[in-house]
Amino acid sequence: MNTSLTGRARRKRRIRKKVFGTPERPRLSVYRSAKHIYAQVIDDTSGRTLVSSSSRLKDFGAEGDKKSKAKAVGEALAKAALEKGIDKVVFDRNGYIYHGRVKALADGAREAGLSF
Repeated sequence: MNTSLTGRARRKRRIRKKVFGTPERPRLSVYRSAKHIYAQVIDDTSGRTLVSSSSRLKDFGAEGDKKSKAKAVGEALAKAALEKGIDKVVFDRNGYIYHGRVKALADGAREAGLSF
């Protein structure tokens, strides 16, 4: 058993085998730290980040707990993506369990108009 690989790293590798962002349907990738949450919309064919949002941005003014901030990040990301003409994405939970802040971000993005 390889102890250097964490469970999340294994899950991430397994997910990334299947999830690939195209120009028509880019990948929405989520990263969650202890304090903040980050999200990017990525076109994997060109390797470019098209849109990004996080709870660390200066103009990000959401108050409350981490879950409500995650939802606000999802809404902000969806608005920016829709402005660039992106309405369909494929969701990459990045090895995190689809629960709590990750789910809140996805729900916020869906409510703001993105379809997964």
